[in-house]
Amino acid sequence: VQLQASGGGLVQPGGSLRLSCAASGRIFSINVMAWYRQAPGKQRELVARIISGGITNYADSVKGRFTISRDNAKNTVYLQMNSLKPEDTAVYYCYAHLLTAVWGDHWGQGTQVTVSS
Repeated sequence: VQLQASGGGLVQPGGSLRLSCAASGRIFSINVMAWYRQAPGKQRELVARIISGGITNYADSVKGRFTISRDNAKNTVYLQMNSLKPEDTAVYYCYAHLLTAVWGDHWGQGTQVTVSS
């Protein structure tokens, strides 16, 4: 199983980016897909997650600015990030709890988001 993230980059404060993460391989079901981030010198933190059925949760720091969505047919999760702030600068990692032979946790390789003027 592989999670391939894309869409990071450099953006000015107030700008927008859209991250994508596609899960591939012998996948029977995906329960949770999520985005985490880790800034230099800080612990990895949950940004947003979406559970099968469409229930979403967000970190307080991104509520109202970020939107997580999911395309079940493509095993893909998206993170639309608007009104970006310098404090959003981090490496963003996608995560999935999914079923192959067994249920397990899987991580993507990370994509850098830099918010700077």
